[in-house]
Amino acid sequence: MVANPIAWTIQDLDAIPNDGGWKRYEIINGELLVTRAPHVRHQGVASKINTRLEVWSEETGLGSSFQTPGVIFTEIDAVIPDVVWASKTRLENGLDEAGHFVIAPELMVEVLSAGEKNQERDKKFKLKLYSLHGVQEYWIVNWRLKEIEVYRREDARLVKVATLLVADTLTSPLLPGFECAVSGLFAV
Repeated sequence: MVANPIAWTIQDLDAIPNDGGWKRYEIINGELLVTRAPHVRHQGVASKINTRLEVWSEETGLGSSFQTPGVIFTEIDAVIPDVVWASKTRLENGLDEAGHFVIAPELMVEVLSAGEKNQERDKKFKLKLYSLHGVQEYWIVNWRLKEIEVYRREDARLVKVATLLVADTLTSPLLPGFECAVSGLFAV
């Protein structure tokens, strides 16, 4: 039994040597999580989601989307989601000097990586973290099964509202007029 467990902090992340981008370092509740660079299909789906969100954002002028930004919720909670979307207000007031989000973007997107631990991280730990810090909507994308689980804020927490399949269309009350065929996100 450890009397005073060591908690990793964002300062610890700054001290980790640069490995050339082969690994992603995140901290949830003081625990260091290290994952390697994802599968190219994972990256392709994330890129397509980001592109569609950014095209919609440019058309509406309501905000912007970003691929793999740093999001620092607290000293012991710092993550790198696959895609985020943030309104202009959050972009104006929610970034630190280094360009990391320090308040929750409205939309967070995680594309599942292989492995039980990776999936547990996105489906359990990040869902809880994003819920606690005010994320309005969370999409968990499974490129292998070609489906998207959609969570929306209800009663101060994120609740699963839909599982979208390839025949469905992705929309969101958070993003007025945004429409995207799910099948197009998984096309090779």
